[in-house]
Amino acid sequence: MPAPRKYPDELRERAVREVQTSGRPVALVAKDLGIHKEALRGGVRQAEADKGDRPDLLTTAERAELGQLRKEMAELRRANERYWRPWPTWPGWSSPATPCTPNASTPTTSSAAKPTTS
Repeated sequence: MPAPRKYPDELRERAVREVQTSGRPVALVAKDLGIHKEALRGGVRQAEADKGDRPDLLTTAERAELGQLRKEMAELRRANERYWRPWPTWPGWSSPATPCTPNASTPTTSSAAKPTTS
């Protein structure tokens, strides 16, 4: 669960809009509105990415999709780990990853079934 936001969305939007329209520095607008300057700077950068002015940053939709894909990947990795977990071994039998044949330590019937020549 993500941490709660410190500033309401309406205040963030208003501050970003003021920075973009007035041309004033982010630090001055942040000080006037009582917002931390780095929080406002991040909001301005994200708004620029959403508009397409910043091709080097992910848009909000892309960030949401990436988060969803990472969650899905983690779930698949957990499921895969459970599937490939090593099986317990019993004396005389190999692991299920190889064909289920007796180990060399157990006697086989093929050597006992050989006819003897006299």
